[in-house]
Amino acid sequence: MKKALLFIAMIPILAFSQEKEVLKYFTSKDNLVGVKNQKGDIIIPAQFKIFSDLKDGDLVEGETVLFDGEKKGEKPQKHTWGYVYDRKGNFLYTPFRYDNGPDYFVEGLRRFVKNGKIGFVDRNGKVIIEPKHDFVYYFNYGYASFCDGCKRNDDDGYIKVPGEKWGMMNTKGETVHPLTKYSEKDVKIVGKYYPYPFQYNEKEKNILQFFDQQNKLLSDLYYVNQYNKIPEKEKRLYFEIVERPKENFPYYQVNTYDYTKHDLGMLYRFKFLVSEDGKNFYAITAYNEKGIPFEEWMRKEIEEAIKFQKEHSDNPNKFIK
Repeated sequence: MKKALLFIAMIPILAFSQEKEVLKYFTSKDNLVGVKNQKGDIIIPAQFKIFSDLKDGDLVEGETVLFDGEKKGEKPQKHTWGYVYDRKGNFLYTPFRYDNGPDYFVEGLRRFVKNGKIGFVDRNGKVIIEPKHDFVYYFNYGYASFCDGCKRNDDDGYIKVPGEKWGMMNTKGETVHPLTKYSEKDVKIVGKYYPYPFQYNEKEKNILQFFDQQNKLLSDLYYVNQYNKIPEKEKRLYFEIVERPKENFPYYQVNTYDYTKHDLGMLYRFKFLVSEDGKNFYAITAYNEKGIPFEEWMRKEIEEAIKFQKEHSDNPNKFIK
């Protein structure tokens, strides 16, 4: 059970936000949670039973307000967890339930549920993909598979149903069909190839070049504690920009993928932020901590890799500085 951590995990990545009105959670006498501003005015009434370790007076971080629990007097939609509001107190959406809590933000998007269908919102609560499918996986390398006619089970998967139809969507919500002819740059998903989904301008290409120039070092750092020997050709990493600067988020987010184009970690492992001007680089180090400068992160990673290798001298994937 991760509910105690998920409230933190669901806060949009990093506290690098512009100055905004201070909002605080408060707890009523009957242990329900709401939100007040600095003056004590109630923005969202206390009407939520919270399952995380939220404390009275905790600050609201990020661009939206998440209540990780049930709303008094309201039966939650099936396969949802929690409620999300904007900072003015307007209801936005109910997150899709995943991993015993509200869905994570993956590649800048989170699943939500409306009328039994699944769509996607961004970190500002804006609907990016309207809910129209019965089941949708989270995005990986710019694609998410969806199903119509299938049913969700009580865990995090689905129940196969005769006649169900599967497809693949891009980050615009458009259905994408597999390629009959493909190149090495295209992505293979469940035995089928789909078009390379990313396009970049010159500034963005320079951002990615920064990471690719350190591919060997970053690869060795990532694989140093893997139990099985990884062939050198399979140790190459791929870097892609999965989120661009927007209101309240003046950063590019860069995710790292292995040679199969699979994300190295769904939360924060080997994920980076780059300032809007492309000059400052940061590493995301935890659920909601501020990113640290890339050089500082790299130094710590090298120290940890050397320490691990000394303690596990038989590790098959050697780190050589």
